[in-house]
Amino acid sequence: MLMSKTIYDIIQDRILILDGAMGTMIQRYGLTEQDYRNDALKDHPYPLKGDSDLLCITRPDIIKEIHAQYFEAGADIVETNTFGATTVAQADYHLESLVYKINFEGAKIAREVADEFTRKNPDKPRFVAGSMGPTTKLSSMSPEVGNPGYRAISFDELKIAFKEQAKGLIEGGADLLLIETITDTLNAKAALFAFQELFDEIGKSFPIMVSGTITDASGRILSGQTAEAFLISVSHVPLFSIGFNCALGASALRPYLQVLNEKADCFVSAHPNAGLPNEMGAYDQTPEDMANQIEEYLKLGLVNIVGGCCGSTPDHIRKIAEIAQKYSPRNIHKPELV
Repeated sequence: MLMSKTIYDIIQDRILILDGAMGTMIQRYGLTEQDYRNDALKDHPYPLKGDSDLLCITRPDIIKEIHAQYFEAGADIVETNTFGATTVAQADYHLESLVYKINFEGAKIAREVADEFTRKNPDKPRFVAGSMGPTTKLSSMSPEVGNPGYRAISFDELKIAFKEQAKGLIEGGADLLLIETITDTLNAKAALFAFQELFDEIGKSFPIMVSGTITDASGRILSGQTAEAFLISVSHVPLFSIGFNCALGASALRPYLQVLNEKADCFVSAHPNAGLPNEMGAYDQTPEDMANQIEEYLKLGLVNIVGGCCGSTPDHIRKIAEIAQKYSPRNIHKPELV
């Protein structure tokens, strides 16, 4: 590590900038099936195109380039390209055996780029967040309408999967662990349990970021919790930050961030989508429009970390970073959770 200041020191002084969408950037490269294969995978009998996490192994040059673009745009933290790198999600591609390697290499790539930028400007240290998505299965709800008691996965199975992922990310060089786009709070709790077990084993803890997803105008995540209930559900673990990402655009996310601002005794993060998708599934919100909407968070002092999710690019992050320089970070207080 090249940093003299810790992330805890820096976040007291200013709003930290998280990167934008990895998938949006990967799509720009127009990759083919062959980009998802190397010599070891040339005879893999199943299609691999679309397994973006696998690019950490087969096209690390692309992932490195994307990380660099976000750092150049002003990001303090980049997320590893490992959102779906659990045995649960990689089972769709029959690549469960590569999970540790994907996470290790994903963190290693991001670490190398972060250290390169820190060397260039030691006054602005760069950090790596190990990205951990919610997996493809829910543990608190049944996927079968006619069988509400059925569960596609157990808490213990999720714990094992998240623990393997976290181990690879930490050993690859991640500074933080980010469990994000949470739609099922029980899945998140399995990840948190896995982190605590892993920290006990290695004798060292790492900052934990938790980011849920409000799925619609009801103001709840998919498994039913309101913003406050979600916060309470994960508050048994000391968190570096809690926040929301994905699903909604920046303006629609604001009332839920206000709840976290009032109730959370840790830092608060937000990385919304670049607006809502159009009829073709694309995101049309300009960097200026997204940054102007996020500025409303900053005026109200709601966040400590801000970035972008689906549809956001280095141009979006650059505008957000420019505006964030004008504002102070949210002050942490010790509220009563009721």
